Amino acid sequence: MNFISDNLAGASAPVLQAMLAANDGFAAAYGNDAWTKRVEALFADLFEREVAVFLVTSGTAANALALASLVQPWGAVLCHHEAHVAADECGAPEFFSGGAKIVGLPGDGCKLAPDVVADQLSRMRPDSLHQVQPQLLSITQATECGLVYRPDEIAALKAAIAPRGLKLHMDGARFANAVARLGCSPAELTWKAGVDVLSFGGTKNGALAAEAVVFFEPKAAAEMPWRRKRAGHTLSKGRLIGAQFEGLLADGHWLDLAGHANAMADRLAAGIAALGSIRLAWPSEANEVFAILPAACRDQLRTRGVQFLDWADGALPEGEGLAPGETIGRFVCSFATRPDEVEQLLAIIAEA
Repeated sequence: MNFISDNLAGASAPVLQAMLAANDGFAAAYGNDAWTKRVEALFADLFEREVAVFLVTSGTAANALALASLVQPWGAVLCHHEAHVAADECGAPEFFSGGAKIVGLPGDGCKLAPDVVADQLSRMRPDSLHQVQPQLLSITQATECGLVYRPDEIAALKAAIAPRGLKLHMDGARFANAVARLGCSPAELTWKAGVDVLSFGGTKNGALAAEAVVFFEPKAAAEMPWRRKRAGHTLSKGRLIGAQFEGLLADGHWLDLAGHANAMADRLAAGIAALGSIRLAWPSEANEVFAILPAACRDQLRTRGVQFLDWADGALPEGEGLAPGETIGRFVCSFATRPDEVEQLLAIIAEA
């Protein structure tokens, strides 16, 4: 039973079929193909406005290039201190931006609050030659602890940064899970709430290697063609990324996949809560479950071959902590997770 990450699942059948169809014959290279053009139109329809879309093959590239396009080398990116752009991308945002500083902020469940952001901005003097200048706020949807930002929460963060003119970036590696959970439109969860640029994740949600950088003001994307090429993400056979998105977005398939992953996480979280002996570190709002495990339970799961990750406790709510020997286990469900796997996992936890 593998609950390490939704990255470990393969691709969905419609995505593979779309790639196979695109593989036949010849097509223009470097994003000038019909598949890429159709996907650009699909994203415009999805977000209910004209957008500039750039397809890449990894979330790291999507995030780093999005930030680099909107932040100068002497600028700063504010984010949660456990955000992917701060902790899991090997300095790529700093590298591609030419040295922009990542400033990590606290927040329960890796969610940022407007007052925390405003307080940090108050400590960064405008136009001071001795300080980096804050230019962008980055949030993760869903967060690294599996929590979801609602549209009003995003709008409140945008209001907090608006007086200083910061742009708002959303790392949407699990954007599909958030949309499926909240039931709102992609537009309501992004530009209508103040998001300027979105890293739209496909790889965690049924694609092989497909991510998109979506600019909601196309003029802001003027540098992206060159930045993407320089980063090695302007693929000659770009149609095969476009085809993945065609398969993913057709007939709401992306939301069906995310909805299934969320449902499996709900089943797991409800089962753990029913046991009464294991508590959750944070509510399960997307497709991840974070359980606080006693040492005996953790060891039993490892012995029985259950694969999951030990998670840090740095974003636990104030006053909540781990007892000696306890750990936080992260269990991620995907479109490929089966109900019987969840039930087997619950049975092992109950026996421990």
